[in-house]
Amino acid sequence: MKIKSLVLTLVVGTVMLVSCGNIKSSKVQLKSLADSAAYAIGIDIGNNIKKNLPTAPGGKDLDQKIILAAFTSALNGDSSQIPSAKVSGVTQVYFMKCQQLEAGKAGEVGKKFLDENAKRSGVKTTASGLQYEILKEGNGAKPAATDTVVVHYHGTTIEGKVFDSSVDRGKPASFPVNQVIPGWTEALQLMPLGSKWKIVIPAALAYGERGAGADIKPNSVLVFEVELLEIKK
Repeated sequence: MKIKSLVLTLVVGTVMLVSCGNIKSSKVQLKSLADSAAYAIGIDIGNNIKKNLPTAPGGKDLDQKIILAAFTSALNGDSSQIPSAKVSGVTQVYFMKCQQLEAGKAGEVGKKFLDENAKRSGVKTTASGLQYEILKEGNGAKPAATDTVVVHYHGTTIEGKVFDSSVDRGKPASFPVNQVIPGWTEALQLMPLGSKWKIVIPAALAYGERGAGADIKPNSVLVFEVELLEIKK
């Protein structure tokens, strides 16, 4: 998630949170359609924050009571303890530092995992750092970068959390070899048709420092089981 979007979601949304953490919810009277709409908006934002706040860099350290107090103070027109011109900068710096710290820790954990995995019997490491293990040997052709492939795959973090799986969906995926993350592009061109491999992709060959969504954090090493079913020239 981009820093500006993160700030907007957490800071604006958390003050409206009615069902999470230490902020107690209260009953209100819904006398009109406008009241119901206002309540529905609050619930929608609250549910979104409840889901995303714990996974955001530094999100667990945010004191919702302080946020709510500052929000109320601003609405009342009270003087701010932080100059208005500096408010945006403070939040930007905080989330950037938290994101960098999280990425650094993930990088260390990922390196340790790669080092240990490389020692396992049957695991091969390429010059780029990509690691693969042959689960089923195929004897068909190997796809070129410009080919389109049909594959079944199951993707997890090194902690075992599933973030994407055509196997779970029950339907193979089809895509051009050169239009996926670099680790996939490299691995697919090494795989003979009919093969099933377990590939471990370093962060630099995956989503790097930016990560992808809530499940793939910055500097995450990714693990896939990939079966090459078809090559379309």
